[in-house]
Amino acid sequence: VIKCKAAVAWEAGKPLSLEEVEVAPPKAHEVRIKIVATAVCHTDAYTLSGADPEGCFPVILGHEGAGIVESVGEGVTKVKPGDTVIPLYIPQCGECKFCKNPKTNLCQKIRITQGKGLMPDGTRRFTCKGKQIHHFMGTSTFSEYTVVADISVAKIDAAAPLDKVCLLGCGISTGYGAAVNTAKVEPGSTCAVFGLGGVGLAVIMGCKIAGASRIIGIDLNKDKYAKAEDFGATECISPRDFKKPIQEVLVEMTDGGVDYSFECIGNVGVMRAALEACHKGWGVSVIVGVAAAGQEISTRPFQLVTGRTWKGTAFGGWKSVDSVPKLVTDYMSKKIKVDEFVTHTLPFDKINEAFELMHTGK
Repeated sequence: VIKCKAAVAWEAGKPLSLEEVEVAPPKAHEVRIKIVATAVCHTDAYTLSGADPEGCFPVILGHEGAGIVESVGEGVTKVKPGDTVIPLYIPQCGECKFCKNPKTNLCQKIRITQGKGLMPDGTRRFTCKGKQIHHFMGTSTFSEYTVVADISVAKIDAAAPLDKVCLLGCGISTGYGAAVNTAKVEPGSTCAVFGLGGVGLAVIMGCKIAGASRIIGIDLNKDKYAKAEDFGATECISPRDFKKPIQEVLVEMTDGGVDYSFECIGNVGVMRAALEACHKGWGVSVIVGVAAAGQEISTRPFQLVTGRTWKGTAFGGWKSVDSVPKLVTDYMSKKIKVDEFVTHTLPFDKINEAFELMHTGK
């Protein structure tokens, strides 16, 4: 058993608490990882807020991490102690019908236990003050050591800077993949990206790499425009600056609507606007943001009858074990940006400050 620091969420709506936790050794087909760097994502905040129907407490959150394998359980062959890895919230077992189907990346092998905050055998590896602590998204990167299933680990280039590539564990990969895998943006196309946070910037990067000629960023926070333009947005607009709904503005600006739109917020009203901003006959709108529990999307069926397509994406459609090492390689060879997404670097004990920075849009 390893004793280390972890940020524990004892209950919903309360700040994280830095505690000493005990991390049990990995069982069969499990890997124990020393986490070197972790990022914070809105999904962690969503669960912490209490809005997540799958939220279990007490829990160690975090799902954008990178580290070094400390030890492996029986039967683990893909990684060994000392390997540099990124833990994966969407695993890739290679055996289930989802893994065998090229149309999806949604491996279901450990989905049920993962959703309950448990390891695949139905137990937990974290203890704090005599209490068992839940796992989160199969990763729990807000701990100096974590235990994950062996199908939830991608071995990456040992030379990669872990304080940067941890972002490929969720946000950057999600947005970039939404553009290149899910939407399959084509050269010369016109795109609209709703929400210019980390995921929205990654969508813009993907649209630019795919050759889009016009990329319109939409956000209420104008402080985000300069960064969006650095990533490839050709213009940015705020819905507050117009009297009419933003979808009508976009249809007028683009002679009938955009070819591709992306919702990167998790707001069902914006999801509708993003679809309705698409061009009749061929427009495709991708839902990237995660809406709160129980919310529903709506539009007039005529929007779809007249040739628009509504799609969703999880982790940008990447088959995780296969794709994450390649994304790291693409970053190392400067094909994709990662460093530019990092706004602040804080010590672990300032984790609550990191959440505040995220909530204030900084």
